[in-house]
Amino acid sequence: MSATDDPKDDEMQGSAAPLIEHLTELRTCLIRAVMAFVVGIVLAFMVAEPILQFLMGPIEATLRALGDPSPTLQYTSPQEYLFTLFRISMVFGFMLAFPFIGYQLWRFVAPGLYKAEKNAFAPFMFASPLMFLLGASFAHFVVTPLAMQFFLGFADVSSIFANLMGQFVGTTDSTLPADGGLAVPTTDTGVRITFFGKVNESLDITLKFIMAFGLCFQLPVLLTLMGKAGLVSAEGLAHVRKYAVVGILVLAALVTPPDVITQGILFVVVYGLYEISIQLVRRVEKSRKAKLRAEGLLDEDEDGDL
Repeated sequence: MSATDDPKDDEMQGSAAPLIEHLTELRTCLIRAVMAFVVGIVLAFMVAEPILQFLMGPIEATLRALGDPSPTLQYTSPQEYLFTLFRISMVFGFMLAFPFIGYQLWRFVAPGLYKAEKNAFAPFMFASPLMFLLGASFAHFVVTPLAMQFFLGFADVSSIFANLMGQFVGTTDSTLPADGGLAVPTTDTGVRITFFGKVNESLDITLKFIMAFGLCFQLPVLLTLMGKAGLVSAEGLAHVRKYAVVGILVLAALVTPPDVITQGILFVVVYGLYEISIQLVRRVEKSRKAKLRAEGLLDEDEDGDL
């Protein structure tokens, strides 16, 4: 028998063939996902400026409420505004491409799952982006306005434009000074503190809130999926509830400004999601036990740890 006829070599080649096929399939999925991400970036970049205006909405509303008739954000380097738009394009481009990227992930994983596992895993592919969108919306419309009111409430945010125009509004003599210039208001004491917000720093705060709350809203999805896999139980989650409260308080302190109201809102929301997760895991366990009883694998009076 020659070396090439060795059965062990045939066995090794047979085991290597599926691995090569899986790697080829993985490469194809990754290439398609990257291409979708690039397309999403291009599409998002085309509307990046309106998106920026939308994200800056809470800051604009807060400044107007505090008396600034012309809210203005600045950038201090030639490339800063372009990089800000590109950053928005990357974040929202990924959001646009995520359904296709998720489908590619599912396409790669699904062949290795049983039918029951596919039925259990598929709903979470839809629930995850939905919960992220819900968390991001909550951050933008509720948390960010509160944070801006907290941060900007400490300073006099009336812009220089408002200071200058205040001399002429409401007066009968609307003529400009004879020399054609505008007189800057004078103060007797102290230094006037004025807000000149930077585009990238203001956007950074908004995006951090969106990402933080979007990820926090994944808690029910994650714990329910772990419950289906048998990694956690409702009883175990309830038993560590006091530790979860401490963890949520720490999280609220890290991702929100030092504002008791904002931190309290985050704590209530995340803790509520934790309690909802316990109920979802309990329903998963009841469904699993009912299925096992129907198949005769579990006695009617037997509870068991599943």
